[in-house]
Amino acid sequence: MFHTYLGETLHFKCNYKNRSTTEIYLDIYGTVEIHAPKGTQEEALYRMLEDKWEIIQNKSKEMKTRLNGPQEKVYAHGEPFLYIGNAYPIQVHQNRSINKDYVQFEKDTLHIHVKQLENKSIQQALKRFYYQQCKVLVEKSITFHQHHFKTKPRSIRISDSKTTWGTCDGRRQLTFNWKLAMAPLEVIDYVVVHEMCHMVHLNHDRSFWRLVGKIMPEYREKERWLSLSSWRMTV
Repeated sequence: MFHTYLGETLHFKCNYKNRSTTEIYLDIYGTVEIHAPKGTQEEALYRMLEDKWEIIQNKSKEMKTRLNGPQEKVYAHGEPFLYIGNAYPIQVHQNRSINKDYVQFEKDTLHIHVKQLENKSIQQALKRFYYQQCKVLVEKSITFHQHHFKTKPRSIRISDSKTTWGTCDGRRQLTFNWKLAMAPLEVIDYVVVHEMCHMVHLNHDRSFWRLVGKIMPEYREKERWLSLSSWRMTV
């Protein structure tokens, strides 16, 4: 089935079942599916789609894009990069007189200053910026949440892990992934709380999750953000 609205055509599936409510689902491929009571008129389905049209279209496109994996970066003016949960455009500036390439966040733009207009230089400058910002954001979060814990981290490191957002070892040494600087502040807070809770409980037993939930009751929402958005966190 399909429906055209606001100049866009949406293809969808409809499953009629013995149920009392109508609900819209999106599968992992971004396909829209409606579960409706038997006998529901098509006009009612169309009205429901129109009420949620923008949300459905955006979510469907996002899921289809995610399936294709990270898009290769070209480091062009205006290309968006994530920073503390939002996508900001970059502006690249060549300055042969600077001692070191650097990134400055100003007026909702990531200004990248490099000696050489080379993709590798731009990428390295961005990565260094995220490393620096991640350390600042993580340390601020640790300070904020420290009152929940009797012990303090022995050290804090920023790493380039391919598999974890954070770790805590038996000596209370905390390590965090530099890509966290791309996540919303509340998601950074969750990862920080998660690892600080490992200072008390090294494994993921019930006591550990109780402590996480006590400090951050809505932690599952933060986990979901990381699960759905990690593919976008690239340079």
